[in-house]
Amino acid sequence: MRTTTDLQEKTVTVTGGRGFLGGHLVRALEARGCGKVLIADLPEYNLVNLADIRRMYEEQRPDIVIHLAAKVGGIGFNQENPASLFYENAMMGIQLIHEGYLHGIGKFVALGTICAYPKFTPVPFREDSLWDGYPEETNAPYGLAKKMMLVQSQAYRQQYGFNSIFLLPVNLYGPGDNFSFRSSHVIPALIRKFHLGNLLSRGDFDGIVHDFLRSDDGEAVINGSPIVITRDSPLEDILAVLKHFGITRPSDSNPQPGTRNPEYPPVSVGVWGTGLATREFFYVEDAAEAIVAATERYDGSDPVNIGAGFEISIKDLVSLIVSLMDFHGAVVWDHTKPDGQPRRMLDTAKARQEFDFRTATSFKEGLKKTIDWYTAQ
Repeated sequence: MRTTTDLQEKTVTVTGGRGFLGGHLVRALEARGCGKVLIADLPEYNLVNLADIRRMYEEQRPDIVIHLAAKVGGIGFNQENPASLFYENAMMGIQLIHEGYLHGIGKFVALGTICAYPKFTPVPFREDSLWDGYPEETNAPYGLAKKMMLVQSQAYRQQYGFNSIFLLPVNLYGPGDNFSFRSSHVIPALIRKFHLGNLLSRGDFDGIVHDFLRSDDGEAVINGSPIVITRDSPLEDILAVLKHFGITRPSDSNPQPGTRNPEYPPVSVGVWGTGLATREFFYVEDAAEAIVAATERYDGSDPVNIGAGFEISIKDLVSLIVSLMDFHGAVVWDHTKPDGQPRRMLDTAKARQEFDFRTATSFKEGLKKTIDWYTAQ
């Protein structure tokens, strides 16, 4: 359903506006000449709490709400936190939409997730396949909580005439992403692993310590004892934490800075799964442009995929990152770890049809920008 919303006179609230996608979206809205762009995020607003949501609507009085805030992570994080992922995402979405209706806002833009699709959806994923089965198990609590916003949006449109649209983005990547080993997705996790592998190969332990300190996740429990990386950590502690995250070198038994054994790769980096699963990745600046375009030009009840429209195997992704980062060590695939959903790629024809969106950034270009951003930090 094509319409035109002039953002120049509108107050737009972006939930999660300090996050990865949120920061890029705020800048895209400002570049489009949006009247006022406000952020609803921690610490000012805990959007799981109804009182904070009501206060946000009273204080900001938005015309449009774009809901990006989410509790989210990678496969390991999903396995460890299924209940909180379901509860927090469901409560945020349900309460924000309901209070938006009660406060009379003009439009609600809900961001879902590709994790909402059934595990064995035919590729490319079409919007009409969304209800054809249960999501992949590790993604189900998060994916289903997000999908409830589609149900609510359609129900509130039918009963109340409330204008709420639902977009389904694929996995995002780009500068400013979450690179924490605790909760990052595959691209930032791989970039960081191979960056640390390169540092270890060069014997740059100051660089390794700097990386852990800036990410605030340089800790591990090893043989029942916690190890936390500090500026004064001994070499054996640094190597132990690296090993915990799958980054090792053959010379660990003789840990001298810069040591290399010419008969073996200087460093090994462990990667989860078999590498056979495929994924689609969407550059974050392109995603922000897609959301702005939908906010301006789409008022329909049907969900719309937004993505780059291609797929790549994890094995090929690793090979590309290894090449771009000039990593000369070994890649070790851990087949005891899950692959997640077998294949993911969106059919993005509807986004082209409804609001004329096409991705602008090639995958290799976006990946290089992301690597350059992270390694320069």
